[in-house]
Amino acid sequence: MKQRVRIAVWLGIAALMLGGASFVLASETASSVTADKALELLAEGNKHYAKGDLHHLEQMSASKTRTSLAKEQHPYAIIVSCSDSRVPPEILFDKGLGEVFVIRVAGNVVSPHELGSIEYAAEHLGSTLIMVLGHERCGAVTAAVDAKGKPEGNIGSIVDSIAPAVEKARKKNPAATHEDLVETSVNENVRLVAQNILGQSPVIKKLASEGKVKVVGAKYDLDEGTVQMINLQE
Repeated sequence: MKQRVRIAVWLGIAALMLGGASFVLASETASSVTADKALELLAEGNKHYAKGDLHHLEQMSASKTRTSLAKEQHPYAIIVSCSDSRVPPEILFDKGLGEVFVIRVAGNVVSPHELGSIEYAAEHLGSTLIMVLGHERCGAVTAAVDAKGKPEGNIGSIVDSIAPAVEKARKKNPAATHEDLVETSVNENVRLVAQNILGQSPVIKKLASEGKVKVVGAKYDLDEGTVQMINLQE
């Protein structure tokens, strides 16, 4: 029964996303791009961006590309990124339509809504790489570092989600400057979110254990325009 409900939910989402077009299961048209290859493609695209040599701008507006993607999509990478206006993944990685499935939320945290979106892309669109992308001088992380109590409004839920990463960062370096504490907290938050994806989503945990998806962490440098990988095991 639960499996039938899950399938019905995904079919409903697919119908909305594809404008009523017939839905093709990912198992029938799964992407042939491995997680390692997807990571290589993202790294290559970021090099283009950092050099100011974007390759996909023309493709982004090409009517032929839009038409080919109108009825189905098979992005090879899922990127969980901050909502910060300076950190648009499609541009940072120089990618065009249909290549990356982006989930953006302040502080790049995950709740059931974000986890459900990740599961959808991995389980039914065939995405093989999940990247948690933090960034330098993150405002949401800074708010969590500076919090003296729970902020008013719904932003408090974001601060609460980031707080464990800040606590871990403080323990690592009690004498850290404010700037260093923020950056260490950004790194720890990326690790925490990656852990939460695997720990809170049985779907992703199973796919990862089967070698069908890989979860990685990364951080964007606002000044240099470069993305560096974060060791999730530290």
